[in-house]
Parts: sequence; structure tokens; C-alpha cells
Amino acid sequence: MSDPSNVPPESPDAFDQALSNDALDELDVILDDVRSRNEETPQWEFCDGFLTALVCTRRPLPVAEWLPMLLGDGQIIEDAPEDGPLPLQGDIFKDDAQQARFLELCQMRLDEIAGQLDTEVDSLDEDDAFQPECLDMRGAIAGLPEKERAEMQVEGEDVPSFAQVWALGFMFAVENWPEEWAAPRDKEAARWIDDSLERIVAITEDDTGKPAVNLYDENGPASTSQERVEQVGEAIWACYDLRQIWKSFGPRVETIRKPHEPGRNDPCPCGSGKKYKKCHGA
Repeated sequence: MSDPSNVPPESPDAFDQALSNDALDELDVILDDVRSRNEETPQWEFCDGFLTALVCTRRPLPVAEWLPMLLGDGQIIEDAPEDGPLPLQGDIFKDDAQQARFLELCQMRLDEIAGQLDTEVDSLDEDDAFQPECLDMRGAIAGLPEKERAEMQVEGEDVPSFAQVWALGFMFAVENWPEEWAAPRDKEAARWIDDSLERIVAITEDDTGKPAVNLYDENGPASTSQERVEQVGEAIWACYDLRQIWKSFGPRVETIRKPHEPGRNDPCPCGSGKKYKKCHGA
């Protein structure tokens, strides 16, 4: 959960992660460019929370559904082919190459999250454990020289707590596909899902505890409470639970309702004036 930009290229963590530091920088550049056309474009941390929720959602959501919800107007891309590249979304990306690269990097991250959540671990310290892309922005700012800190202060805008933006991205996906997150009839599973979501919702709130650690720079001024660190750990375990619960249920099965069929002696609905049994019911 440390800042990926602080990981040296030769370190094991950088070698193992699906997205290299250069790829993460590339994502930031793409999102900055998209933001020039849509100022509401989220940061990568929010996107990572959103993608994590997609991995944990009951039904696998195609890119034609989730891309416009994350970066566009929320409307499903109707002309998306089942196979082949997505038509250029010109209101989001500047060209086909930029769109293809963004989707490629997102798919790499989706595959990595799914692989990590499907791997049994006993501790979140293990190399194969799921690690969300969470930034301790307060820690990053706290470590700056006083003059630079003052320049970064924006009136009326609070600096988010550790993992807060990630959790908001996760819950954004949950809220926009409520039918996929509807509680199952199994009461124990429903309670488990509710408890797991509560653990993620907890870190959408501000960290008001006493700062104890700096998760951006371990030698920097304390910026995050120990309680928040523990809450984030609980939220990560919640992702494991949600992934496994929905996998065990599988995609929701739609009930097929047979259309009403008239009785044999009823008038035929075709309008012939004959009884159904002597017309279309023959």
C-alpha cells in the first residue's frame, strides 16, 4: 500500500507488479489529458478502487458498460462489438491509440487484482496478497518544505485521507450496478456481503484519529492513524470475501416468464373471431 513511485526499478515489488512505475506514470498522463475534456475525470487511485469493485461484482461487466460509467456519461456503448476493438469514444480519448492503451493497462490491472484475490494468503504481507493502489496524500504533502506545502493548500478543499479516494471509487461501482450487488436469499451470505461492504464504506470517511505513521515516506511526519491502517487491512480482506462469495453464486439468472396463453375456448388474440382452439391454438 506504499506509493508505487517510491519503489526503485530494481526492487522485487517493482518486478512483480503488473503495472510498472512507467506504466502508472503513463496512466496519469492519459487521465490528465482526458481531464482536459472532462474536468470530472478521476485520479488513478479512484479508478483502481473502481476496477477492484468490478473484479468483486457478481456479473463480469464488459468494457462497454464500465468505461462510460468511469470516464464518460454513464450510457452503455450500444455499438460495441463482442470481439474486436471498441469504437473510439471521442468525447473521452483523443485517438484510438490512447483509448487502446488505457484499456490495455486497465485490463492488466483487472487481471492482476483477480489473480491476487483468487490466491489464498494468510497475511497481507505476503508477496501474492492484494495491494490496492492507495496514496497517503497527507503524508506526501507533510514531507514537503513549508513553502511548497503552503503553495499546495487549496482553500475549502480538504486533503483526502489514506485510501479514502480508493474506497470512494469502489463504492461508486457498487452504487451504479445495484442489481449486481442485491443481497442474495441466503441470509448468511447476505450478512457477509453487507459486513464486507461496511468495512469498505468505513474508509470512505475522513481519518480523524491521531497520526501515527507516514505511508508515503516511513521517515516523514506522521500523517495516518493506526486505526486507519487497520481499517484498510479489513477492507482488503473484505475484497477477498466479496470476490469468493459472488464467484460461488455465479451470474444472476434471469427468470424467463412464459407469455399468457389464452384458454382453448377463448377468442383467438389474432382477431379472426374464431375460438383459439380452432385458430392459432389448433
